[in-house]
Amino acid sequence: MTVKTFAYIRVSTKDQNPDRQYNELKHLGVNERDIFIDKESGKDFGRPQYQALKQCLRQGDLLYVKSIDGFGRNSKEIKKEWEYITQVIKADIIVLDMPLLDTTQHKDTLGTFVSDLVMQVLSFVAERERENIRQRQSEGIAVAKAKGRHLGRPQMNFDSLTKSQKAILESNYPKWQSKEITAVQFIEMLELKKNTFYKIVKEYKTKISQNNKQSR
Repeated sequence: MTVKTFAYIRVSTKDQNPDRQYNELKHLGVNERDIFIDKESGKDFGRPQYQALKQCLRQGDLLYVKSIDGFGRNSKEIKKEWEYITQVIKADIIVLDMPLLDTTQHKDTLGTFVSDLVMQVLSFVAERERENIRQRQSEGIAVAKAKGRHLGRPQMNFDSLTKSQKAILESNYPKWQSKEITAVQFIEMLELKKNTFYKIVKEYKTKISQNNKQSR
């Protein structure tokens, strides 16, 4: 029976770079094709690369994981997957950041108990950290809204237009008003979305009206 070594990496977002973990695992002798990487949330294990990894694991194989929170962030799900890999598939797992989580060592009853206990404690901590991050994000959003700050992408208005866009608006607004050009053509000229276009045109119309009043 051929025993193989695999590795699993999970990063939370597509912006996070897995290269550091990837290089560390390659240095341990893991073949590039046997390193599985997911750029997904750790809330559950329905991740494509993780599921592909499980299909590859066989009895006696070894799986490297950098950290328990990289494995997942739901303590019950982590325990379930850990037991499936170690007890059903009968493969071993080594968590690099926690030497006690090494199922190749201490295979007696006490050693297994200690390893399982440490895994459960760490997975619980990972889950709590995920919940704390979510709570802090919610609190931050609530504070920002209370202060009247806009969250998300900056909203477009007349002042945020480029000089070129303002020139196009000013020269073509009368044509649009007299129906020489359509709204679709005007929107394309300005390179704006429909809702943004009508918002800015309304603002521009108000500015014209105010300027006319001041000039009287």
